[in-house]
Amino acid sequence: MPRRLCFVLLTSAVVVGSLWALAGCGSTTTTTTTAPETTVAPATATITSSTPATTATISGALSGEPIVIGGALALSGPVSPYDLPPLAFAELAVEDLNAAGGVLGRPLQVVTADTKSDPAQGPTAALEVLDKKAVAVIVTSDFDFGSPAALTAQSKGVIAFSPGAASPKFGVQGIGPLAYTMSTGTPGEGFTIAEWAKKDKGWESAYALLDDGSEYERTTMQYFKTRWAELGGALAGEDKFLNADPSIASQITKMKSAPKFDFIVISTHTPGGASAIRQIRAAGITAPIIGPSSMDGAYWLDAVPNLSDFYVLAYGSIYGDDPDPKFNEMLARYEEKTGQKVANGIAFTGYSVIQALAKAINTAGSTDGAAVATVIDQFKDEPFLVGPTTYTPDLHINVMRPWRIVQIQNGKPSYLATFQITEAPKVTF
Repeated sequence: MPRRLCFVLLTSAVVVGSLWALAGCGSTTTTTTTAPETTVAPATATITSSTPATTATISGALSGEPIVIGGALALSGPVSPYDLPPLAFAELAVEDLNAAGGVLGRPLQVVTADTKSDPAQGPTAALEVLDKKAVAVIVTSDFDFGSPAALTAQSKGVIAFSPGAASPKFGVQGIGPLAYTMSTGTPGEGFTIAEWAKKDKGWESAYALLDDGSEYERTTMQYFKTRWAELGGALAGEDKFLNADPSIASQITKMKSAPKFDFIVISTHTPGGASAIRQIRAAGITAPIIGPSSMDGAYWLDAVPNLSDFYVLAYGSIYGDDPDPKFNEMLARYEEKTGQKVANGIAFTGYSVIQALAKAINTAGSTDGAAVATVIDQFKDEPFLVGPTTYTPDLHINVMRPWRIVQIQNGKPSYLATFQITEAPKVTF
């Protein structure tokens, strides 16, 4: 995804009860520090990795030199809340794999280097973990923040893997053939919202409200509108706002004057998303609202008391009620490991990055980057934690995975359904 440059001041984030309240940031022409595109909005910046810049647990039963996985990640600074949770889940995956016999009979080991939330530090951090014999490098869950480290890894013939960069450009087209993301990308998000609304809910008419400050939101809305039209859905109206707008009164006036619609699709992130939803409900508009995974998490709900009929996409329910017991088990392990509750399901992607690397290395019988990439490019519906995972030589991001649908009723979030689109989006770059 192009420039992810929409930094939200911490003082604004406090409004929604979260130190960090930005997700899905997109393109602008500035170069200020930003939060990533991962659609995550952690509730706190105090999450810490149990093994920063060291190693994960290694079973004594394993032998040989460890297979080193590097993490060129933001271990400090404003982007760290987006990198530390997937890192913790990656370390949990390493613990599980080592307990099960490792990879190629060798233990896995995690080493990390801090980018300090500065993309310019990405190459240095990548070189630091490569100097520690890393055979793959996990990078920040964002195209702009993660690509400098990924490019460095690729220049050394090493796989680079982002847990959650949502742009299809994080791959062959934007970095190169050794770069992958575990994200379920924006094309899949937009298509999922459209298909679920039409096929599961039977809704016929939508009102589209776009937060026009980032590429993430624009792309998600673009794919929603494409699929919605294909399905014969009507668009009663559409409008735009900016995340920093203190008021969307004019947009609400337009919404009220539109022909009748069954639901509102809002493509946004916090804190502006929470503010917009609060204003919509305060204006007496009770239509159901659907948001993308950038609004996943309960950290912002105090800003919209007793919110009902709100639905959001999520990698997995973080409320202990996911239909897959593995998710609920992992939530408990994460909380024990970090002392924090998971703020958003993007954390689960870190576990699956390790699953993918381990399977590819075992299958290739080698840690060589090109050999590992050849295997990953043949993955077809691999049953990883975040869902069936597929890559091709041309597309290093997933767009067809099922999404969880989380509902919020009377201010309480809970799992509602799992939904998978029936037609693959045509991905553009």
